[in-house]
Amino acid sequence: MPQPIASVQLYSLAKEFSADMRGSLDRLAAIGFANVEAFDFVSRPAQIRAALDASGLASPTGHAPLLSDELWTPDGVIPTPEPDVVFAAAAEIGMSTVFEPFVAPERWLTEDGVADIAERLNRAAERAATFGLSVGYHNHAQEFVASFDGQSAYDRFVQLVDPRVQLELDLFWAQTGGQDVPAMVTALGDRLTAVHVKDGRVPVSNPWAPGAPEFGSDSLDQRHAGTGEVLLADALRAGDSIRYAVVEYDRAPGDVFDDVAASLAFLKDGGFVA
Repeated sequence: MPQPIASVQLYSLAKEFSADMRGSLDRLAAIGFANVEAFDFVSRPAQIRAALDASGLASPTGHAPLLSDELWTPDGVIPTPEPDVVFAAAAEIGMSTVFEPFVAPERWLTEDGVADIAERLNRAAERAATFGLSVGYHNHAQEFVASFDGQSAYDRFVQLVDPRVQLELDLFWAQTGGQDVPAMVTALGDRLTAVHVKDGRVPVSNPWAPGAPEFGSDSLDQRHAGTGEVLLADALRAGDSIRYAVVEYDRAPGDVFDDVAASLAFLKDGGFVA
């Protein structure tokens, strides 16, 4: 199987990107990225596409909410448009897959809630196909709080969701949720399209478990890929169908461009990406 392609989630440099879109993309290209994963792209697709083209980059995947009225991030919420607006923007940018990046923790606590998430994403997949697109799901750690008959809410979701719905496994957040991430990568097999390559000290408890203290990204101790506690190398070796290895920081430890460069070097030096 071909090796994954390196990418970088633009949420990592959200402030820098919004302040200087073209300059940020030029710096990512100079670091060695050929692809990015767009974030908060729906309101500015033409601007993003022009900047990508000028920098010689592509955005084959992107994050946008498809199942919620607003997208939660550790640093605030972003209002969300109708799915057709999302898909039109994604198609204009040249994406192939739009990943739902976050579904509220309480919706993962019951079997009916998980079934509803799967059903909604199945419907989104049908609609996305009319735009020539696919949809997928990107996890955090709330998907691993509840279990039903010994099966995690995430595993139940994977069982229920249509195979057309692609999966992007955030390795940091899956391990935060108590998962054996190399084993997960193996078990997901060809359902797994992408992984988020993120490292650091793994929180000692799941921040989305009921009763957990209020959580923000400023509480995270994230580090360059390969220098933290996440089993990144083992997880990447376990996958044979991963198409994109996406570098991301929820909280970059230093200069974000230096930080993403260090994580890209980990991927390249380890032979994990093409």
